[in-house]
Amino acid sequence: MSSQVTTVQASVWEGGRSPYATNSKKFGMWLFIASDSLTFSALLFAYTFSRVANPNWPRPFHFSPSIIFSTIMTFCLLSSSLTMVMAVHAMNHGNRKKAASWIFATMGCGAAFVVLHLSEWMNLIRNEHVTPSSNPWGVPLFGATFFGLTGLHMTHVIIGIIYLTIITQGILRGKFKAEDVEVSGLYWHFVDLVWMFIFPLVYLMSVSAS
Repeated sequence: MSSQVTTVQASVWEGGRSPYATNSKKFGMWLFIASDSLTFSALLFAYTFSRVANPNWPRPFHFSPSIIFSTIMTFCLLSSSLTMVMAVHAMNHGNRKKAASWIFATMGCGAAFVVLHLSEWMNLIRNEHVTPSSNPWGVPLFGATFFGLTGLHMTHVIIGIIYLTIITQGILRGKFKAEDVEVSGLYWHFVDLVWMFIFPLVYLMSVSAS
């Protein structure tokens, strides 16, 4: 009996197989998500600590345009998660063209998010005179934490768009499989989930009273 167990264990770990009963690409993506979650958690904690430690923490976001823009940005990302789910579903059913179309829609929502986010940044820089190193309210940490947190997230969105572009080209050429689309979907859903923490913490809790 013990020799049989030893044989089974050896066959699993001898190479060329998945010891955790999952695809190696998916497992690698989960490891990346776990490590990146720690990075965003640290930044969110730093932002929260800075906010609590400074009683005069600024509330610079007016309903128009900042809150309107950030709400539309949130809608874009939520919509992109739905289109990504549809892309994975289509790919699992062998419909490559439909999967590519859904991924294009996902990329479009992501691009709209980036454009709106940059517009909102420019409004703060030009009209409110906020920079990563200074702002008119006398709490220099606000600019550093705000641009650092939202900038890192926007970078992830841009990387995701590039990633999905590569996946889409591969799909149309018959190169990638359904599991590759699913792995890219994991990354995209993670980016969307992070924004669900940033949006209320950074924007909704910092609405200007005026």
